[in-house]
Amino acid sequence: MKTAQQLIAEAKAQITEVTAREVQDALARGEAVELIDIREQNEWSLGHAKPAQYIGRGVLENQIEAKVPRDARVVLMCASGNRSALAAVTLREMGYANVASLAGGFRDWVASGGEVAG
Repeated sequence: MKTAQQLIAEAKAQITEVTAREVQDALARGEAVELIDIREQNEWSLGHAKPAQYIGRGVLENQIEAKVPRDARVVLMCASGNRSALAAVTLREMGYANVASLAGGFRDWVASGGEVAG
């Protein structure tokens, strides 16, 4: 058996993590980045990164294909970077080759001056 922390550590070892500043800079340069917020609906409603679209973690696998092509650059965001790391592993298994998790999540997005809506 594994603890949640062990699962998260294993996921982070398998995926790419990017910083909020890296994503903000890429967006400022006009690069195509699909920023997906996977937090719970109530978390999203309290505030979210302005350029993000919402696909809750519970429905991510069922909804991602209709909203985001597999060849897109995808950055997943949660509150702290743990749920998004686990979700990034899943999307890689689904064939999303250019997927990353936002290290530090929404907290770091806000702390680094990222634009917030809601």
